[in-house]
Amino acid sequence: MINVVELRQYTLHPGQRDVLIELFDREFVEPQEAVGMRVFGQFRDADDPDRFVWIRGFENMASRRAALTAFYTGPAWKANSAAANATMLESDNVLLLRPRGPGFELPDASDRPRLESPVPSSIIVAVLARPGEFAPDGGEDLAVFETEDAENTFPALPVRTGEQFVITFRRFEDRESAAEFTARCGAVEHLTLLPTTRSQLR
Repeated sequence: MINVVELRQYTLHPGQRDVLIELFDREFVEPQEAVGMRVFGQFRDADDPDRFVWIRGFENMASRRAALTAFYTGPAWKANSAAANATMLESDNVLLLRPRGPGFELPDASDRPRLESPVPSSIIVAVLARPGEFAPDGGEDLAVFETEDAENTFPALPVRTGEQFVITFRRFEDRESAAEFTARCGAVEHLTLLPTTRSQLR
């Protein structure tokens, strides 16, 4: 069972997002899952052409440390880290989360779409509500998470601390319905996410 989730937002050099997505979807998905992680989704931020967002999960904080150690000392990262890092300006915008309820209910990882599969038309909106903030209803609720306050067990990858969020993920079938929803979010922080070809969260 996944009890720890990372919501990762990367700011990239201009024009480098598709470069990173192609590299990520080709080289980094299966090697991460082989050492005990679950890669839920990879996304283009619809509102920022230089932002890449992705989500991965772990059984617990101890398994997170073991899995990250294995991946970042393993052959896939060693072979491709220079190319990946060259696309990035900032990669420390990371929230540790724990599920409220069952979390994401997705097909088995073995059913992940292939690189040559069509790009999904669905839109995922992540609403990041702070205490006292409320998001409107709309779309299909996929999962709800809250901030995980446990100590970062892999300090080589920094995470944001001292912040409290309840994060709801919702699915919309098209950009228009997603835009109508986000317009009603007002000042509540949200991310409008376009799934990549291999994203299982779609």
